[in-house]
Amino acid sequence: MSQNETKTDNFETISFEDALRELETIVTSLERGDVSLDDAIKAFERGTQLKAHCQARLEEARMKVEQIKLPADGAAPTETTPFASGEG
Repeated sequence: MSQNETKTDNFETISFEDALRELETIVTSLERGDVSLDDAIKAFERGTQLKAHCQARLEEARMKVEQIKLPADGAAPTETTPFASGEG
């Protein structure tokens, strides 16, 4: 069993930082070429999933930031608009 197969596939529990760190590890190992072809294919598949997860988390964060209403005078926000996860 390869290192990538031991990782959880449940992306609801993996943080953005952990996913990015794992993705960076995969990219490094693929660039070095220190994995077999079969493991490289599995690593590439896992990397694709991690990339999609990271992109989704970044988009979610961007949408949350956009929901913050800033007063015209530049003061701290007094209210926010509720954000519903899954909006797209």
